[in-house]
Amino acid sequence: MTSQVSSPAGPSDGAVVGEPRPTDAPQAPAAATSTDASQAPAPVTDVLEGPEPDTERLAAPAQSGAKEVRKLDRVIIRFAGDSGDGMQLTGDRFTSETASFGNDLSTLPNFPAEIRAPAGTLPGVSSFQLHFADHDILTPGDAPDVLVAMNPAALKANLADVPRGTEIIVNTDEFTKRAMQKVGWDASPLDDGTLDGYSVHPVPLTTLTVEALKDYDLSRKDAGRSKNMFALGLLSWMYHRPTEGTEKFLRAKFAKRPEIAEANLTAFRAGWNFGETTEDFAVSYEVAPATTAFPTGTYRNISGNLALAYGLVAASRQAELPLYLGSYPITPASDILHELSKHKNFGVRSFQAEDEIAGIGAALGAAFGGSLAVTTTSGPGVALKSETIGLAVSLELPLLIVDIQRGGPSTGLPTKTEQADLLQAMYGRNGEAPVPIVAPRTPADCFDAAIDAARIALTYRTPVFLLSDGYLANGSEPWRIPEAEELPDLTTPFATGFNHELADGTEVFWPYKRDPETLARPWAVPGTPGLEHRIGGIEKQDGTGNISYDPANHEFMVRTRQAKIDGVRVPDIEVDDPGDEARTLVLGWGSTYGPITAAVRRLRVAGESIAQAHLRHLNPFPANLGEVLRSYEKVVVPEMNLGQLATLLRAKYLVDARSYNQVNGMPFKAEQLATALKEVIDD
Repeated sequence: MTSQVSSPAGPSDGAVVGEPRPTDAPQAPAAATSTDASQAPAPVTDVLEGPEPDTERLAAPAQSGAKEVRKLDRVIIRFAGDSGDGMQLTGDRFTSETASFGNDLSTLPNFPAEIRAPAGTLPGVSSFQLHFADHDILTPGDAPDVLVAMNPAALKANLADVPRGTEIIVNTDEFTKRAMQKVGWDASPLDDGTLDGYSVHPVPLTTLTVEALKDYDLSRKDAGRSKNMFALGLLSWMYHRPTEGTEKFLRAKFAKRPEIAEANLTAFRAGWNFGETTEDFAVSYEVAPATTAFPTGTYRNISGNLALAYGLVAASRQAELPLYLGSYPITPASDILHELSKHKNFGVRSFQAEDEIAGIGAALGAAFGGSLAVTTTSGPGVALKSETIGLAVSLELPLLIVDIQRGGPSTGLPTKTEQADLLQAMYGRNGEAPVPIVAPRTPADCFDAAIDAARIALTYRTPVFLLSDGYLANGSEPWRIPEAEELPDLTTPFATGFNHELADGTEVFWPYKRDPETLARPWAVPGTPGLEHRIGGIEKQDGTGNISYDPANHEFMVRTRQAKIDGVRVPDIEVDDPGDEARTLVLGWGSTYGPITAAVRRLRVAGESIAQAHLRHLNPFPANLGEVLRSYEKVVVPEMNLGQLATLLRAKYLVDARSYNQVNGMPFKAEQLATALKEVIDD
């Protein structure tokens, strides 16, 4: 099969052109590295091998006449504006065209927590960062090479992240005295030297858009809402992006309002033509497809939440079980509910409950009834679900608890990312209630992690935590669509008859008689004749499942449930240590994979020797983890919390795991990690 890259088939940002977007339904793409585009660095040397892309299917942009065209190996672009300016949609469309062109990419959407923050204020700024390259990349980039600022608030909120020499495209129409006063500027930064050292392109985006749409029956305000499409057209010209996908998208989105579709198409084309004709943009740039970054296969751009939803559907098909989702909307997990509700044709039943407790209660009931049951939430919802998770532990039924982590405590930072729910997932229930924990490392890996979590839940009859986070959920990257035969067989037989013989020879059904290898109890679907049994939260008697208050039985059941989780089979952790000479190991989990790997690559290019390992299974840990940790003099654990994994490692393995922590709602930067790891190596 030839390699190809296709644009996302799932929902896009959810915001129409120029309209405000609901912050509870982010859709975006995922991760990369940073550099100034004007100083294009050499690509990393350890890229993946892959075939040539099918170049005939790639839309070729119009030639830019006599203007200079510079070739780059990577670029980082950030679109920023008011939450009503359609920045997420703009970034999503640019990303889709970049994916179809064949670049490797990674994105970082960043938007306000309020549904509609005050227009023109710093809390209302929404941004979308995209890193794309002609080689394998891992993060959305440390700092943008190009910043598109739609208003003063967008410029001020992002200027600290922008290196000197960066190209800044500014919508000058919005730099009014009142707009600047909202963000604390008494004078225009375009005139007072604030932007000295940057390559500034002042563009009256609103005026140009309104002029382009003067033949349409639109008010100036309505016409101005399409300025994001003008900006998208301009950037598409600058970086030779295909345009056919965006044109088809706009026609499909406004199929019932063709005049609006044509207005947006006109604004988009006007932006392209402006870049082609204006003297202010004398250079355009080319970033070739990533011909060696991908193994052979059919690819599409996918966000973490979408990949997770697809993984759940695939798991249900491989298990030959209906998929049941009991959920309550919560940022940043709501996209999974939105997506799964579209797939009734695959036997998916989705239930939007009145609260978190009802959602997991319904899911647990569905598990009892023989479904692959899932509940989705974020950290605050996990707290509300904790008693029912404990009930699932006691009932020993398969249940997936998907926690898309965000900044806390309490409501915290709904639209920002964090990894601070690990200890809650590990211990956040009364009594001894152990639960396996699985954590994906990239947006695309959310698909495989969902299948892995389902495997554990079905095999061992236990609730399983799937710990993603906002960075993975909203970010995106290219994903190779697997062939059906590559997916594991998850079929799980139900109990169909008696399984125990009493002393007098009578055959009966014991609901807590265990498989000697997995310690899993039989899964008896209600209504099976002769297999009726009690369920409930009071302690069960071993074997019979009858209510028991016997102290010895309680201790036996507690230890047996723990032994079952301890016995879950997970692969050994693999260590990346070229030459086996490193004395320092950096160990991560979850979404830190991209920044850690990018930092390790930088250090190795600089001649440093450092080993890297990454955990998917956090309970139980891989059997060889202790041996791996003790084989290095120094172990560094970067986490977006205050050291939760490091605490677990110290307690279990008695090793001096050094924490490197960040809890600012944003992912690590590769340069930041590389600097910190270099200090540890030199210590």
